[in-house]
Amino acid sequence: MSDLARRAEKLDATDELAAKRGEFELDDTVYLDGNSLGALPAAVPGRVEDVVRRQWGRLRIRSWDESGWWTAPERIGDRIAPLVGAAPGQIVVGDSTSVNVFKALVAAVRMAGPGRDEIVVDASTFPTDGYIAESAARLTGCALRPVRPAELPGALGARTAAVLVNHVDYRTGRLHDLPSLTAAVHAAGALAVWDLCHSAGALPVGLDAHGVDLAVGCTYKYLNGGPGAPAYLYVRRELQDRFDSPLPGWNSHADPFGMSPAYTPAPGALRGRVGTPDILSLLALEAALEVWEGVPVEAVRAKSLALTDFFLECVTAYVPPGAVECLTPLAHAERGSQVALRCADAGDVMKRLIDRGVVGDFRHPDVLRFGFTPLYVGFADVERAARVLGEVLGEMLDEVAGGRAE
Repeated sequence: MSDLARRAEKLDATDELAAKRGEFELDDTVYLDGNSLGALPAAVPGRVEDVVRRQWGRLRIRSWDESGWWTAPERIGDRIAPLVGAAPGQIVVGDSTSVNVFKALVAAVRMAGPGRDEIVVDASTFPTDGYIAESAARLTGCALRPVRPAELPGALGARTAAVLVNHVDYRTGRLHDLPSLTAAVHAAGALAVWDLCHSAGALPVGLDAHGVDLAVGCTYKYLNGGPGAPAYLYVRRELQDRFDSPLPGWNSHADPFGMSPAYTPAPGALRGRVGTPDILSLLALEAALEVWEGVPVEAVRAKSLALTDFFLECVTAYVPPGAVECLTPLAHAERGSQVALRCADAGDVMKRLIDRGVVGDFRHPDVLRFGFTPLYVGFADVERAARVLGEVLGEMLDEVAGGRAE
């Protein structure tokens, strides 16, 4: 056993979150793709079976009331709230991240008021956020300006209505400074909209503490809600009476069963609802969130940084010199919960890793992404992943050298 493997054993033995691993359905694979799809919490299958067989199968329509289906979007929102630093009553769960980005941006422009006709979007954003921002700009008559997050403070002005930023860059794992950037947006008189897809469940966010106006996020990554699990929308309490959704639906009506032809918005975060909730996926998410009971987000963050530090150390030890370039910042304050490595033939490298039981993912054209979910990833996983990566890259270099010799 190598020194790094022995260290991994010791670190796992003292890991305060190690017991959480038993609450997930896992196998011998090293699963480092939780930044795309989280592992299955063990409680979910039984809960979904109950929802299907008893709540839907036997209670049927009565479950909207008796099983709490109708209030699920805000009830589950309140379960997510502590994970992103929000008080209850400010998050509603439903629809996709893309739909919630659209709601948030258009509502932000409407709240910004006259004279503000510009939407600023993170130039490095996940593509869909950019597509939605462009559509929202056309709909509201705004100009769209892509700006790198580091350049935001100097790019905002009297015309800026809303600013959409990703908390963590999905390619590189860079963590952007939410407190200072939110303050800069507010100093310019605009509203801050944050995409938390790659941070919620991996690190403290502090939505209330830092005065974030609106935020969105998915629940199938670090929150382990399952493929296609519904997203969420955060509306700061002070803005809720002014939140004017571009997608008013009967579920966000003040009297949804009154069936009035005129729309009157419901009070509070309920204004973020649209149509009939996705009950099966909502309640699967609710069961998945139970793994967070008794888990401080600060402990998750501490382990995340320890895991990524150890992975980078192991990569340095095992990977042939010069074979990879780390794109993820080394500074803790600038790092999310993933490590992105650039290398030649990255797609082929990832296929070989998966064949050997190490699952990460590949992003075009040359990036290997490894996501570290502290609730179920251990230090032995990290050591094994780096060791196998070193073996694969070493073999590929030998193959290239052998081809040249021929």
